[in-house]
Amino acid sequence: MINFPFSLAPDHLEVLMPSNFWMMINNEENFRITQNRGFTLLGLKAQHRRKVQRITEGDRVLLYISHLRRFAATATAMSSFYKDDEPIWVNEGSSGFPYHIKLEPGVILNDDQFIDANLVAPRLEYVKRWNPEDWYMAFQGNLHLLPKNDFTLIEEEMKKLHFGKSYVPTDFTPSANSQRRRRSGGRKNKNTQQQQIVST
Repeated sequence: MINFPFSLAPDHLEVLMPSNFWMMINNEENFRITQNRGFTLLGLKAQHRRKVQRITEGDRVLLYISHLRRFAATATAMSSFYKDDEPIWVNEGSSGFPYHIKLEPGVILNDDQFIDANLVAPRLEYVKRWNPEDWYMAFQGNLHLLPKNDFTLIEEEMKKLHFGKSYVPTDFTPSANSQRRRRSGGRKNKNTQQQQIVST
């Protein structure tokens, strides 16, 4: 199943456009808990409070299973964070998941479709400061802010697996009109700058 906030009416579009793209990393046990709840709720650790505070409605979330090194699902944040002491997830290390965010499921892969991160992660901008064979070192901790291009690359691969041959890849090439507007805007700015130079 795939649900996108972008399919809502135009007057809601600006509200739900993602500000950030996140990767949430859990062990398999906690991923299954999130999965069994229908990917409608996300638990976050208290130690990531500064990052958690930046998550807003409409942000996109990528779910990654640490021990399997697999990308498994995407979702959309449907709320900012709130505190709830209900022990839903199992502690990873010494801390639990007291901060919660409501989710809307996006692209959900079957177990046999999970994407092997070894095949994708070395291509990500996020891991460029590590040697290609050490990409996994970039995935330490539970919550990461990803470049939009990285999130899009992974989700597009997920869509190909989820929808199969019927899926038409999203075209991210700027339209001719937008390119003309940019070029014309560039000429206008350049002309304005030249006029300013002449006038001085």
